[in-house]
Amino acid sequence: MRQMIAAAAALAVAMIPLAADAHGPTRKKVTESVEINAPADKVWAVISNFQDMSWHPAVDKQEGKGGNAVDATRLLTLKGGGTIEEVLVKYEPEQKSYAYRINAVDVKVLPVTNYSSTIAVIPVDATHTKVEWRGAFYRGYPNNDPPPELSDEAAVAAVTAVYRGGLDALKAKVEKGS
Repeated sequence: MRQMIAAAAALAVAMIPLAADAHGPTRKKVTESVEINAPADKVWAVISNFQDMSWHPAVDKQEGKGGNAVDATRLLTLKGGGTIEEVLVKYEPEQKSYAYRINAVDVKVLPVTNYSSTIAVIPVDATHTKVEWRGAFYRGYPNNDPPPELSDEAAVAAVTAVYRGGLDALKAKVEKGS
């Protein structure tokens, strides 16, 4: 009897890695930041309008409704083709931050699902500011064994590239105007 219990326990332990893979994707998170040589108010003035993402080099044009009110929407048309529909879920000008989520995007454009994000302007001192962009999402393929272009790695790489490109362009734009 003792041997049967030991064998069952060993089998259960051996099955743990398989059970972990069987549940599908896990939520991924990305945080990128940049320090900008400018006061926080100046940086916030560039990014505070949810309807205007002209500071991001990937955005060709944007259309929107609702300004900076919760539930405002924007449609971003990207330079490489494709669109992303987003909705504002939180707007806190006193904290210089807002949060939004993607309502619709083709996974060929951005290989993610269930994406939400926050961008915040954080004063470092009177003349320096940190901008932090964080997001959480699932990969573009909801089942097990995703194709490489819709994997966790592809999703994290794509979101990281979006954030890095935007933050680097924001830094260049604000500091050039200084």
